[in-house]
Amino acid sequence: MDLFEYMSNTAREKDSPLASRLRPATLDEVVGQSHIIGKDKLLYRAIKADKLRSLLFYGPPGTGKTTLAQVIANTTSADFVQINATSAGKKDMEEVVNRAKETLAMYARRTILFIDEIHRFNKGQQDYLLPFVEDGTIILIGATTENPYFEVNSALISRSIIFELKPLVIEDIKTLIKRAVYDKEKGMGSFDAEIDEEALCFLADVSGGDARHALNAVELGVMTTERSADGKIHINIGVAQECIQRRRVLYDKNGDSHYDTISAFIKSMRGSDPDAAVYYLAKMLHAGEDVKFIARRIMICASEDVGNADPQALSVAVSASLAVERIGMPEAQIVLSQAATYVACAPKSNAACNAIFAAGEEVQKSGNLPIPPHLQDAHYKGAKKLGRGTGYKYAHDYPNHYVEQQYLPYELTGETFYEPSWNGYEAKIREHMKRIKKEARENGEKA
Repeated sequence: MDLFEYMSNTAREKDSPLASRLRPATLDEVVGQSHIIGKDKLLYRAIKADKLRSLLFYGPPGTGKTTLAQVIANTTSADFVQINATSAGKKDMEEVVNRAKETLAMYARRTILFIDEIHRFNKGQQDYLLPFVEDGTIILIGATTENPYFEVNSALISRSIIFELKPLVIEDIKTLIKRAVYDKEKGMGSFDAEIDEEALCFLADVSGGDARHALNAVELGVMTTERSADGKIHINIGVAQECIQRRRVLYDKNGDSHYDTISAFIKSMRGSDPDAAVYYLAKMLHAGEDVKFIARRIMICASEDVGNADPQALSVAVSASLAVERIGMPEAQIVLSQAATYVACAPKSNAACNAIFAAGEEVQKSGNLPIPPHLQDAHYKGAKKLGRGTGYKYAHDYPNHYVEQQYLPYELTGETFYEPSWNGYEAKIREHMKRIKKEARENGEKA
């Protein structure tokens, strides 16, 4: 590197966004993700020992996927090449592979290829990498915001270790914000700025675990806020709200407001009030609640409070949960709204919920009651001698595919755990069960 190139790189680094300048150079500078880069974890040890194999980093934006790749670039003895799948093509990969072959042959040094947004590559582009990952010409590190099991070829997945990065917790975001405001070398400490506690907590909370989102807001705040009479730049709650374009909502994700809001959301769906349900949904989304958490609550409500009165409710809720994981915000809010309003408007029954609780209580009370012999497994030698399976009536051999026989343990004869309601589809279930039992008794089809 000559003097002009050095000066150019230095100027470019100085002018680069704050989030880029604050990117850690070593593992010890990384904030968060201790579940995969804690000092006793596999990835930490592999990076320190420079003994990497192909990796896939999967997680939401701003959680450190590119950061970890940069740390690896700074610590490895291998050549490090980075491309982005949104702009690179097969020709770019061919150049990397050819250069990697030369480096391996001439210097016995391997090449790490980091592909950001690897899910953007089509199947053919991903397939091209396979033989070179297989023979060790390159060590692949892929980064993706999408679930790799949906978006990355199974052959590449089988040759890689997948590490899921989680949204940063509030305390981690606070640490990064303070570093951004006060660090004079990489941050904005030379601007003589201060951030008050209320603004710090607000930005850390509403950033939703996305460090880049919070740091961009800090940079905008410092660069656009006029100095006060004391000569300092003060980042207060008003500045923070303007810079991140979010209003403060009384919603502490670890406090009473969080639990009160999710409780109101669930009770509104249970109470068949779609307007209230969607209002509380909007409040949670505005406050940065995890969309996957919301989707889980809708799925639970679909079974607990709708149940078999509308079996389709659970299908809608599960589909919504899968969809929000794949598309993320802001579009995920539409999916969640559809699911929440469907569940709220569906006919209600907690019969399935009551059934499992009642059966669970009976199991606790009765202990290990013997299964009727005719229901026991008869697929082994000697089963008949033990009376296993003898006398079992195959339901499909009878009208309506039903025959009365003892299914519960004999000690629980006549017990009822599931009582279908008269709501929605459960009314049909109730009528169906009543009809087939009546016809079986009339035809004398009993055990």
